[in-house]
Amino acid sequence: MSPALPRPPVRLSLPRDSPGAGHPAAGPAAWAGAPPLPRAPHLTSAADRRRRGHGELRRRQRQRPRPGPAARPLPMGCGAAGHGAVRGPPSPGGGASSASQRAGVQREVPSNCIKTSKYNIVTFLPVNLFEQFQEVANTYFLFLLILQLIPQISSLSWFTTIVPLVLVLTITAVKDATDDYFRHKSDNQVNNRQSQVLIGGVLRQEQWMNVRVGDIIKLENNQFVAADLLLLSSSEPHGLCYIETAELDGETNMKVRQAIPVTAELGDTSQLARFDGEVICEPPNNKLDKFGGTLYWKENKYPLSNQNMLLRGCVLRNTEWCFGLVIFAGPDTKLMQNSGRTKFKRTSIDRLMNTLVLWIFGFLVCMGVILAIGNAIWEHEVGICFQIYLPWDEGVHSAFFSGFLSFWSYIIILNTVVPISLYVSVEVIRLGHSYFINWDKKMYCAKRRTPAEARTTTLNEELGQVEYIFSDKTGTLTQNIMVFSKCSVNGHSYGDVQDMLGHKAELGERPEPVDFSFNPLADPRFQFWDPSLLEAVKLGDLHVHEFFRLLSLCHTVMSEEKSEGELFYKAQSPDEGALVTAARNFGFVFRSRTPKTITVQELGQAVTYQLLAILDFNNIRKRMSVIVRSPEGKIRLYCKGADTILLERLHPLNQDLASVTTDHLNEYAGEGLRTLVLAYKDLEESYYKDWSERLHRAGSAPEAREDHLARLYDEVEHDMMLLGATAIEDKLQQGVPETIAILTLANIKIWVLTGDKQETAVNIGYSCKMLTDDMTEVFVVTGHTVLEVREELRKAREKMMDASRSVCNGFSYQEKLSSKLTSVLEAIAGEYALVINGHSLAHALEADMEVEFLETACACKAVICCRVTPLQKAQVVELVKKYKKAVTLAIGDGANDVSMIKTAHIGVGISGQEGIQAVLASDYSFSQFKFLQRLLLVHGRWSYLRMCKFLCYFFYKNFAFTMVHFWFGFFCGFSAQTVYDQYFITLYNIVYTSLPVLAMGVFDQDVPEQRSMEYPKLYEPGQLNLLFNKREFFICIAQGIYTSILMFFIPYGVFADATRDDGAQLADYQSFAVTVATSLVIVVSVQIGLDTGFWTAINHFFIWGSLAAYFAILFTMHSDGLFRMFPNQFRFVGNAQNTLAQPTVWLTIALTAVVCIVPVVAFRFLKLDLKPELSDTVRYTQLVRKKQKAQHRCMRHAGRAGSRRSGYAFSHQEGFGELIMSGKNMRLSSLALSSFAPRPSASWIDTLRKKKGCEGSSASSPSGAADKTLRV
Repeated sequence: MSPALPRPPVRLSLPRDSPGAGHPAAGPAAWAGAPPLPRAPHLTSAADRRRRGHGELRRRQRQRPRPGPAARPLPMGCGAAGHGAVRGPPSPGGGASSASQRAGVQREVPSNCIKTSKYNIVTFLPVNLFEQFQEVANTYFLFLLILQLIPQISSLSWFTTIVPLVLVLTITAVKDATDDYFRHKSDNQVNNRQSQVLIGGVLRQEQWMNVRVGDIIKLENNQFVAADLLLLSSSEPHGLCYIETAELDGETNMKVRQAIPVTAELGDTSQLARFDGEVICEPPNNKLDKFGGTLYWKENKYPLSNQNMLLRGCVLRNTEWCFGLVIFAGPDTKLMQNSGRTKFKRTSIDRLMNTLVLWIFGFLVCMGVILAIGNAIWEHEVGICFQIYLPWDEGVHSAFFSGFLSFWSYIIILNTVVPISLYVSVEVIRLGHSYFINWDKKMYCAKRRTPAEARTTTLNEELGQVEYIFSDKTGTLTQNIMVFSKCSVNGHSYGDVQDMLGHKAELGERPEPVDFSFNPLADPRFQFWDPSLLEAVKLGDLHVHEFFRLLSLCHTVMSEEKSEGELFYKAQSPDEGALVTAARNFGFVFRSRTPKTITVQELGQAVTYQLLAILDFNNIRKRMSVIVRSPEGKIRLYCKGADTILLERLHPLNQDLASVTTDHLNEYAGEGLRTLVLAYKDLEESYYKDWSERLHRAGSAPEAREDHLARLYDEVEHDMMLLGATAIEDKLQQGVPETIAILTLANIKIWVLTGDKQETAVNIGYSCKMLTDDMTEVFVVTGHTVLEVREELRKAREKMMDASRSVCNGFSYQEKLSSKLTSVLEAIAGEYALVINGHSLAHALEADMEVEFLETACACKAVICCRVTPLQKAQVVELVKKYKKAVTLAIGDGANDVSMIKTAHIGVGISGQEGIQAVLASDYSFSQFKFLQRLLLVHGRWSYLRMCKFLCYFFYKNFAFTMVHFWFGFFCGFSAQTVYDQYFITLYNIVYTSLPVLAMGVFDQDVPEQRSMEYPKLYEPGQLNLLFNKREFFICIAQGIYTSILMFFIPYGVFADATRDDGAQLADYQSFAVTVATSLVIVVSVQIGLDTGFWTAINHFFIWGSLAAYFAILFTMHSDGLFRMFPNQFRFVGNAQNTLAQPTVWLTIALTAVVCIVPVVAFRFLKLDLKPELSDTVRYTQLVRKKQKAQHRCMRHAGRAGSRRSGYAFSHQEGFGELIMSGKNMRLSSLALSSFAPRPSASWIDTLRKKKGCEGSSASSPSGAADKTLRV
């Protein structure tokens, strides 16, 4: 037992407004609305308390409840989710440091063990089964299984239901168990990481799971932070340390954290062991960027903020060691508080399927009622005559009760209209589609080594139905690699490229870049093209010097000097890095910083400024400032921020300069550059002292600290002097204009939601072809009041309506008025765009104006929202979801896009420069915007097509299979006798027909991927939900019922008078069953062959293999061997062999198959000829091209034997002249052909959409031309 150093306690408490007053066990469990955890706060021994090197913990009890919801969901975790309630001074002595010997403390403080798994060995089976039976379908089949166990109503063996049910439950359970195993593995890996804990004045190795609140932990370089820590001290001067927060917010840039000065001197374990402070802090929450607390120590109090915290999940970088006090552990850490489940998203097909299944169940009940009534009538009229040798079952005393039992019997027999295998098959198909996305090499970015990733398997087919795309700009459409391009200093603009004569150079005439060789610390990668700015620096222009001095001081960049003169900057944003690098190259080199100083090398001379305050940037302030004291003792505030914010805070003397600078800003923004305004202000010593004291008091305020600080920041950032402005270039990503053009042709509307200023966003809109000069008009909404915004929207709508009236005649316009559109505006002629500012959008999103805004925006081809907040992005997406029955997709790359990504039907994350926060919240991710085209037009369209064909065929084959029982009921006295034997019923959906339809659902294509990209109009059927809807469902059901009628009545009619070869009667029950079953398997196999548009070896193997399996199993079940082994189960020995040996049977099967299939084939041929779809036309043109290429190759090969002098004549072949004149070989460009379809195809799409307005009539002639060109 090692002795512990006696010391006063460390006490950790909650703020005054925390709940749980008056109870020693109050903690997060109480906050969650759960009963208090059982604890004995005063029963731990003195030895147990002494073993903790940090001292003891105490929770202050408060009377006032915390505002907000009464209950907060508590993440799962090991141990108690509450803080300690131990109190009392330590007593001398010692004790062991193992976790088991600290059990008394473990019960009183929250465990640091995390648990993301759902099951263990004991709970897996009951919990998993309980979850699975919450699915309505599984409960339904369990109910059927119970019915089948009742002998009075069941004519089928119980295994016909239990086999598929157990198979489905087992597959799902194995999947869930596998997922949970990996969660367990991940949890164990994290929980068993080692950490150094100060115990008894000595550092001991402890597992993370054994770390407790109040422990003092030592971290070393490149180690993960085990819990949320208050930084006490570090190896760096002034208690600084550097961390990487990629696991928290996805940002890979280093951030700095600092210990409060009073604890920064606690550098060794003996001093830390005597630390006896008390921390009062906020309750656990998920706000990563905020922390509020106060440290009470040595009769003083010290405010704590997020800058003093090291959060779990961070990694210590460039710091040899640091010590931290555990504030939150395990489920209370901000990392775990942010690990809540993402909202479950369902596709429109899922919702439709749920509706259809309910309809089918209602249809099943109706059939059961009809057959039950028939049974009651038959028993009353006919069955009563056969009571002597066909008596009723025991307990059945009337025809009515017999009909009642018959109802339940038929519910069991006809239940296959809702097959349990449907849901499993859908999930298997979706999983296959997800793997295709993951394996797509054309969506792999070799530069970043990043593949595309389907992070969910439930939304694949919805990728083929997207109508609205909401995109971020920076990092999504652009590269987010910032380059210092231009600047304005004291009214003079720098950065324009000039030729030898001093004139502005044209594109392609760019001279040599500026030579920075005079500066040994210059970044060799930096390039600037205007030498006049460097000349101004060398000539000593004071304004230019002050301009770059501001850029070298006003930032939060961290500098790392690996060797003499080799500087590396770590910036929180690419913009800051670009500005500091620019100042570095022009001679103002940021070298290093401490918490109180910044060292800058100004034109070769090192100058150290005293850092008095940092007024940091946030989304509300949109600016940052620093207050520094120069070596001469002058106090100056330097500020940089958005022009809309800083120009309002300038001194009145700056009006003329502000006007010139504003012109420069507009010019820069017009070129698509990102702009900032720079300003400064000199402060009097007396004023600064007073302001600093008030700032310190505000920082220590227990409540409303942020509001107090914001008011003080705003006070000092007024009456500033303008220095100039910067302009940074953020280039477009490769392929963005082409991608947007193609998606637009697919009738997908793209809205850009960005925080950039209007001019920058509009210029990017033109660059990426969202906005074009051919547009009728671009409406700009900039109103500052509700009335102004409403008036601007009204004028925009009136202009669009007037233009529509002038283009269309009165008849067509009236026709549009009467059409079933959400808004008449959707039928306008012409192309419009809408640009709206953030302050105007705030008014437009109000409840009384949101519909007007939505109607105006949806009538436009493109919408750009500027200066929007993350919340407004989500509100815009939610608005479209609320009023438009359309699938939405949001795509972004930063943490500010997460809310938008989660709100949309489909969220796509770009793994770019801003970390992986957007990727973690997304459903799909890749590295470049251009891959969105392939994701939607290829994978999305194929997934939708495959799923629709799968569902249509699935319902068809099951109705064809099940309805035979219904017709048979009228000929068996409604006795609930089945047509097929019970083994066929069991295996039909599991073996005979499952694999072919899965192969079609996974591999099928209508056109190759190149054609999908080439003809975007192929995407429209998914947007209109044409391939599977209620109409298509009823068509499938009708075809299934038609097949079942022929399947039953043709064999029934033949068998009525048919005889065997030996003259014996053919019509026995088992022979009829074998004939109908064989006909069914053959017909549905041929049908899926007709439905398959893309044949692979797997399709052939599954279709013909399933047929072979049917015959193999059929002959096996009727064999002598099985009869000898199981005589009670396989009674009909030799029946299959005898039946299928009769020519009459095969003729009957052939007749049934032909009558079932020929009408389908004939209908499809007629539809292909009279009303082809665009995909049919594309396939035909593809075949024509293949034939032409083959003929061309043959003629070239034959021509080689002829005279080379007549090479031109022999290089052409006979027939090309006719083809050219007919137009059949004319390949239209991608954009031309995709803009219209053949006349029949265009008509059925336009009829359903009714959104093209007068464009439909104007496009009829090109459609007709396409018809003549592409069709034979």
